Amino acid sequence: MADLSKKEKKVSKSKNYDVSSGVLKRKAKFCPKCGPGVFMAEHKDRAACGRCGYMESKKK
Repeated sequence: MADLSKKEKKVSKSKNYDVSSGVLKRKAKFCPKCGPGVFMAEHKDRAACGRCGYMESKKK
């Protein structure tokens, strides 16, 4: 059974989009392997896809 005392931070999908003057702008990057609709998670040193495991390192 999972430990329910830990609280995970969940990012709502609305944080990945910005609507201004009727134009939809996607803030997060899409996974190049999975295609449009699958966002990559932004970490401090990398961007990773939670679906396929693809990862891109960020340059310093």
